[in-house]
Amino acid sequence: MDLVHSHHRRRSLLFFLLLLFFFFFLSACPGSRAEVITLTEETFSDKVKEKDTIWFVQFCVPWCKHCKNLGTLWEDLGKTMEGEDEIEIGQVDCSTSKPVCTKADIHSYPTFKIFYDGEEIAKYKGPRQVEPLKQFVLDEADKAARAKVEAE
Repeated sequence: MDLVHSHHRRRSLLFFLLLLFFFFFLSACPGSRAEVITLTEETFSDKVKEKDTIWFVQFCVPWCKHCKNLGTLWEDLGKTMEGEDEIEIGQVDCSTSKPVCTKADIHSYPTFKIFYDGEEIAKYKGPRQVEPLKQFVLDEADKAARAKVEAE
């Protein structure tokens, strides 16, 4: 009986350690974290004012067919941009964060805007594909960096 109990206890401990490792691995694994940051009325202003950070933000509503048609585009862009210093990919749900969308002057969905130092610096109107979106935000980040250097 003690042998069975001991074996069962070891199996339980092993299972617990594996579970612990699994959760630790998930939280530590960079691919598993959210690359797209949801911005709300409470967080939007502070986030887009972050020093030396470009924010590329998608404004949508859940019922918009054009937003639904994007599928995983924004998440895919977020994954592609992972590791880019000082560029963040955000999204705002205008159905739950109406004041943000009003202040950002959003009149159609989806709308894609770039913010730097709390100000809108560009609006994206190109193809809804990862590569053109990525190139656009990289170009805008480059322009912002050059403007900052010239201003100093």
